[in-house]
Amino acid sequence: MTNGNILIIDDEEKLRGLLARIINLEGYKVWEAPNAKAGLNLLEKENIDIIISDVKLPDINGIELTAQIKKKYPWTEIVVLTAYGTIQDGVMAIKNGAFDYLIKGDDNDRIIPLLSRAMEKSRLQHRIAQLEKQVEQKYSFQNIIGSAPAFRTVIELATRVAQTNTTVLLLGETGTGKEVIAQAIHNEGTRKQKPFVAVNCSAFPKDLLESELFGHKAGAFTGAIKNKAGLFEEAHEGTIFLDEIGEMNLELQAKLLRVLETGTFIKLGDNKPTTINVRIIAATNRNLQQESEKNHFRLDLYYRLSVFQITLPPLRERKKDIDLLANYYLSVYANKLNKKITGIDKNFRDLLQEHAWKGNIRELKNVIERAVILADPPELTVEQLPFEIRFATSPPEKTLFDLATVEKHHIQKVLHYTKGNKTESARLLNIGITTLYRKIQEYVLE
Repeated sequence: MTNGNILIIDDEEKLRGLLARIINLEGYKVWEAPNAKAGLNLLEKENIDIIISDVKLPDINGIELTAQIKKKYPWTEIVVLTAYGTIQDGVMAIKNGAFDYLIKGDDNDRIIPLLSRAMEKSRLQHRIAQLEKQVEQKYSFQNIIGSAPAFRTVIELATRVAQTNTTVLLLGETGTGKEVIAQAIHNEGTRKQKPFVAVNCSAFPKDLLESELFGHKAGAFTGAIKNKAGLFEEAHEGTIFLDEIGEMNLELQAKLLRVLETGTFIKLGDNKPTTINVRIIAATNRNLQQESEKNHFRLDLYYRLSVFQITLPPLRERKKDIDLLANYYLSVYANKLNKKITGIDKNFRDLLQEHAWKGNIRELKNVIERAVILADPPELTVEQLPFEIRFATSPPEKTLFDLATVEKHHIQKVLHYTKGNKTESARLLNIGITTLYRKIQEYVLE
């Protein structure tokens, strides 16, 4: 395994060969090219991390070449070679995106340390690019699970509106996947290279939410010791996702309406407007028209937000998707927890189909994670389902288990999984630590 791939572009064969030998001895794989054209051809074929290029090439100036390469291969780092007295060329190359420059014959001791730093930066750029690609793939419409007709309509509508800058209002019960759809709309749209900022409006107190969204100037209120940019500024030229928009107070709604109408707002403690360019996607599980009739939500804001509405169906109306989602989350958590669980028992699947899923996909996800934690290979069985799902339609046969026996067995499994950790067991069981100790004493589990 090499330390990385380096391309040397220089028309001086002896200098090129000397550099190649020095660099090769350090464990790098080296390619050579006598001119820019040959170098660009190699770039098309090989995965080059660093380019060392002379400024004076026979077919193009190295400064111009630097700009061309960085535009097409932004993660490839470039070190330019300059002659003594032409250091200004190296400075210009850096302005065009070069990592650094070397003076021919005078900087031999700098070559290897410089390449090491450039390689570190190149690998970091590669990693960032890979992560960005993974995020784009994760939140693409193609990767969103669901084949039920009602859900495919959602995907079709979201796909169409993604290519515009139109404000979108996502409606639906808690846990139906509104943020996933919002992220996909952003990633499939023209702003995908810009920030996606998500904020839950119900997670902040009234006064704090305004500061979080719009920022403040130093001295605007007690504790505001310095200027702070808000989330709208962070989302500039990108998308801001306002989840639980129905929880926003009326005063702040008026400020949001101004943003939608003028693209400006005034920070707390400021006296001049801030201009931003941001796409707004909002979401709520409330009926905003009914809320406006109660004077809880501004009707004019509702009309501005609901230019394009998409209603996500609850999971109980997507019965055929329950199996697909259960299989997906099984693979995710089996891999995450390193458990060789590859299947789901038929009775387990049947109970999933019968459940009402008031928490929708989020609830299903939690149920599968919990089941994987408790299950023994090779499959999930009814035994790992929560009581409210197992016994929702009819009580268990006494010949099978009475409730106390089931509860005792379940607590034993959790204690075994956590190796006796009471705090973690109580968390998984969703009960208080005092209740757990009482159950342990009651069932004589220790």
